[in-house]
Amino acid sequence: MLPVTSYHLRPIDNDLSDKVKGLSDVKMVMAYLKFTKGGDSQKLLHQLKYRNKPQLAQELGLLYGTILKDHEFHKCWDLIVPVPLHPMKQLRRGYNQSEQFGIGLGDSLSLEVKKALIRGKFTETQTQKSRIQRMDNMDEVFQISPNATIANKSILLVDDVMTTGATLCACANVLLANEAKNVDLVTIAAGG
Repeated sequence: MLPVTSYHLRPIDNDLSDKVKGLSDVKMVMAYLKFTKGGDSQKLLHQLKYRNKPQLAQELGLLYGTILKDHEFHKCWDLIVPVPLHPMKQLRRGYNQSEQFGIGLGDSLSLEVKKALIRGKFTETQTQKSRIQRMDNMDEVFQISPNATIANKSILLVDDVMTTGATLCACANVLLANEAKNVDLVTIAAGG
C-alpha cells in the first residue's frame, strides 16, 4: 500500500510549506507520498532513479494528477516545470525522473510540461548535507532556459523528493526572478 499523503487538503499550511518559508515566495507545497527511510516510498524512488523505470514516475504522476484534478487544482496552473538534472547526470541515467513525473501530472491535469530551467553547475548528492549546506550548494546552480516564456504564468514546479526544500526553492526563485506570476511545488515524496 502506497503511503499517500493528504497535503492537497492543506497545501498552504503544512509541514512542507513551513520548510520553505523565508526561502522562497511559493504558495502551495504538496507531495504525493510520505517518504520514510527504508519504506515503500524510498524503494519506489530508488527504482525510478537507479533502475531505469521512467514509466513508474509517469504512473505516479498520473495517479497524483487524478487526485489533484478531483480537487480542482488543474485550474491553478498554466504549465508544469520539472527540476532539471545536470546534463551529465541525465545522460548517465537516460531520463529525468522529475520530468517523467511531470509528464504524468500533465496528462492528468491537461497541462503542458516545459523545460524552463537548466542546471548549469554539477552538484554532488545532498543526502549527507545540513539544511544550510544544501542551500549553499544550490547557490547559482539553476538558470532560466533561453527559450522559456514564463512571464505572468502560474507554474507547478515538480521534483522527485523534498527533504529540506533547498533545490526546489533555488528553482522557484529563478522562475520568480524571471517574472513567473507564482510558483507552487509538488513532489513525488517528502519526508519530515
